[in-house]
Amino acid sequence: MSTVRSWEGEGGKRFRLGYILAFLAFLYVPILLLPLFSFNDAIYVALPLKGFTTKWYGQLFANKVLHQTLWNSLEVALAASLISTALGVFAAKAFTRYEFRGQRLTYGMVMLAMILPEVLVGISLLLCLNALGIPLGLHAVLFGHVLFCLPFAVSVLMSRLEGFDRSLEEASLDLGESGWMTFWRVTFPLILPAIVSSLLLTFTISFDEFILAFFLSSTETTMPVYIWGQLRFPQKLPEVLALGTFIIVVSTALIVISQMVRGEEITHAR
Repeated sequence: MSTVRSWEGEGGKRFRLGYILAFLAFLYVPILLLPLFSFNDAIYVALPLKGFTTKWYGQLFANKVLHQTLWNSLEVALAASLISTALGVFAAKAFTRYEFRGQRLTYGMVMLAMILPEVLVGISLLLCLNALGIPLGLHAVLFGHVLFCLPFAVSVLMSRLEGFDRSLEEASLDLGESGWMTFWRVTFPLILPAIVSSLLLTFTISFDEFILAFFLSSTETTMPVYIWGQLRFPQKLPEVLALGTFIIVVSTALIVISQMVRGEEITHAR
């Protein structure tokens, strides 16, 4: 009892606060240094800063190769988010609404890509595509990203499908609506916040993904692969830091929007 009380007292609160702050600092201080050095008027990452400049951002926006890799990443991420979310809707509905033979095995196979090392998945896909004679490129990257994003989409959508009253669907069916129309008129509006959240989450995951794109992109590179290639040249480092800052801002914004939509969904469900 005394141990429990000590954790609930003033000393326990200070310890928990200190632990949380240390944990957040460990996670985010290295990331926050990226924007800091992106404004440094030197090609080397070192303190103190030599001076303040925005010329690296000017070079960033004038780089046509970068613009092409950005467009490639946006195309793949948009397609991957749409496909994985569409597949996730029907997979989540099947897992939450029906019972069938091999359901647990099927669910485990869908979620397996979430826990397998990406290096193994990338090598496996590379070997399979080469064996089938399928050329590498953005379409191969898209396939790998859909495989990788699908478990995240299913997880988000299943939590929503399990959270609303199924009697609404039953009432629609009792009133003569078909299963397809019940889905569009009843189920789809109710899970729309989860669909938006899934789209934002999978878009961010696909846009930032490096390992699968590295194995499958060939000459059509995505932005993370381009960044990795530029790190071999010291004079390109400041531009990469500026690009990394831009990606951090955009990715953070998408994640925040996704969580806000998710929070509103949970509030409405209650």
